[in-house]
Amino acid sequence: MEKKMVNKDDFLYPRGRYYGHVKPENLVFNANLQEFAQRVSYICNLETGGKLPPDEAYEQIKAMWKELKRSKKQLKIGEQPEQNNGSEAEQ
Repeated sequence: MEKKMVNKDDFLYPRGRYYGHVKPENLVFNANLQEFAQRVSYICNLETGGKLPPDEAYEQIKAMWKELKRSKKQLKIGEQPEQNNGSEAEQ
């Protein structure tokens, strides 16, 4: 019976499978979102355990949130595709 070696990064930063519409920008944003959630979890645990002051935890999460929003904007997630011609928009 062969044991599967567990990568430290896979253990510390697990990734869930993506089930949405497969486009490169969606996959990148999903990875960013999962990383954000994992890091928020670590910060919350450190704050709850008294290892991180509440104001520092808040500032770190706020900075990560701004980074996630910037990523969403750069990847144009949730934006409507532009029309090729103006005739459809006028009708």
